[in-house]
Amino acid sequence: MTTKPEALEPDLDTVLEQSEGVIALLREWRRRHWIRPLDLAFSSFLFKECPEAPPLLILSSALLSHQLGRGHVCLDLKATLLNPSEVLHIPPMTEMLGINPPFEQVLDILLKGLTADLWAKRLQHQTLLGAGAGSTPLVLDRGRLYFRRYWAYEKGVRRAIDERLGRFIGHSDATLDHALPLRLNHLFNRPGIGQIHWQKIACALAARQWFTIITGGPGTGKTTSVLKLLALLQSIRSEESELQKHPTPLRIQLAAPTGKAAQRLRTSISKSMRQWALDPSQNAGNALEAIPQKVLTLHRLLGYQSGSRRFRHHQHHPLPVDVLVIDEASMIDLEMMHAVLLALPASARLILLGDKDQLASVEAGTILGEMCQRAHKGHYSYEMGEWLLKVTGEALPEGMVDPDSTPLDQAIIMLRDSHRFKEESGIGALGRTIRDSDLHALNSLWTEGYRDIAEVQLVDRDIKPLQRLVIEGHLFSKEERRYGYRHYLEKLHQEEPSRDAQPSAFAAWAMKVLEAHSSFQVLAGVRKGAFGVDALNTLIAESLHQEGLISARDGWYFGRPVMVIRNDYTLGLMNGDIGITLRLPTEGGCSALRIAFPDEEGSDGIRWVLPSRLRDVETVFALTVHKSQGSEFSHTALILPPHHSRIMTRELLYTGVTRASEWFTLVHTGDKSILQKTVLQRVERHSGLIANE
Repeated sequence: MTTKPEALEPDLDTVLEQSEGVIALLREWRRRHWIRPLDLAFSSFLFKECPEAPPLLILSSALLSHQLGRGHVCLDLKATLLNPSEVLHIPPMTEMLGINPPFEQVLDILLKGLTADLWAKRLQHQTLLGAGAGSTPLVLDRGRLYFRRYWAYEKGVRRAIDERLGRFIGHSDATLDHALPLRLNHLFNRPGIGQIHWQKIACALAARQWFTIITGGPGTGKTTSVLKLLALLQSIRSEESELQKHPTPLRIQLAAPTGKAAQRLRTSISKSMRQWALDPSQNAGNALEAIPQKVLTLHRLLGYQSGSRRFRHHQHHPLPVDVLVIDEASMIDLEMMHAVLLALPASARLILLGDKDQLASVEAGTILGEMCQRAHKGHYSYEMGEWLLKVTGEALPEGMVDPDSTPLDQAIIMLRDSHRFKEESGIGALGRTIRDSDLHALNSLWTEGYRDIAEVQLVDRDIKPLQRLVIEGHLFSKEERRYGYRHYLEKLHQEEPSRDAQPSAFAAWAMKVLEAHSSFQVLAGVRKGAFGVDALNTLIAESLHQEGLISARDGWYFGRPVMVIRNDYTLGLMNGDIGITLRLPTEGGCSALRIAFPDEEGSDGIRWVLPSRLRDVETVFALTVHKSQGSEFSHTALILPPHHSRIMTRELLYTGVTRASEWFTLVHTGDKSILQKTVLQRVERHSGLIANE
């Protein structure tokens, strides 16, 4: 039941006449949790410093701060006026909370009669607002309001990318064109009849220029493509160095945004290098030996300085690299991308790998998604198509050649053929359906007999099916290797070494437990609520305790899985690292709990950490989809909340589904409209990064 309509103080019709009225309004918004304390504090600070500032500027500064907290780089004036409630997403279901007037009405009154040009005109203030270079805290650029820092980040990122676009490697075109065809044919087998070898095209494209994005879904061969590219570049460098007295291989660095993503790339590179080698005539051994397998997080790569925004590497102390490869680039926010490009020498090339359809970064910006908006249709120039045909023998589809292509289009290649999900894969079909927002296909998908996808409906929110699922991995008949959490916990108990075993035996046991744990993971779209991560972790722990698989439900206990949620450089643990709580023998003949983390640099592949040394960790029987990025699990169960929210987007659902490599289970309360709304709702973030494209 709603309360009777009441006007916010001061009166909305006159609130923009004085800045004091705006501050009073923002305080009321904060009381109703429409904006954050930070949003109110920033606007109050501007008003305190400049009491004569235009009231609309004070209000806009709060909206800008609010948008930054939601991942937007700027406040887009035109987009806000066209659909203010959708752009700002401020009120939390005001009618249900009994709040009047609804926020939509508040916006209609406040923004009534405004156009984007008039709004921009009424923001002008010499001290607070600038149009470009200067020292004002706010910048208005092409109808977008920015914090100066983020405006500078965006300009810096685009400038650094533009400087690399269209540049060629240090060989004449004739030399490159002569060397590439033979080398590429040695690297890549011929595709099937009628198929286009996108990996070969990606390798050729990246060999030609200083900035490249290789995007594609799971299993499309992004890592394989870049490994062969690096081997190609090293072999070219090796030939050049034969005439020198002191030949030097390319300095290559591999990186990823999080520790988990770095670990996955490291594993993938190692596996690919074991399975693949260049043709002997191309001196494969030397080329592969010069490709590093060490992968750093971006923070560690740049030399993060604790307690500040600064890094050890910057424009005056650049990274010592010739080639930088960054995996899971969809997770990189604008500030981090700016720091990377600032520290990257002008002579070094940058290669980004990632899935453009995954979730964007938690912080402001969606770099990969924005730059890859046109990737699906290619938009290559006629000249690029001719060059690719000459050096690869692959003809681009006619529809991918665009006379209005841009330099950025030439730097992006989308891999399209999944080697992980075959035609009979339900996970692959579900991922494509979500990616394409195809509701018709989505509704029929579950009845087409796919063996690797399943759905569990919680009738009247009965949690018993959910409890069985998380323990066993299935509800009815056990299918081969479709495990739940019982699998890793039984391996933990049954294969525990005797107390007098050698340390290597405990390390081998820990590796088996960690591998078993990665066979199943519960994911949730939200953190709070009955089907949020917090409640699910409690429910799962209680269920496993009742089953006798764990000895406690909270605190530190044998078998507890934890995730590091903040980089800890002292311990060498990164945000996203997952460890399992095990037992190690002590000198007194007893056992003590230690957390085992995978550590490929260690002699036994395991890093043992005392629980008392871990401060920023949380139990991970259930993970948010955001936290799962950069990870892969054999079987993933994604649990939808009982109500749709703006957090639930197509990108979130796609990311959750594609974390599964062998089996996927969708858990819901029976309201299919939640799934449909999620598929149709996209992540929309405003910026001006590619505004001129």
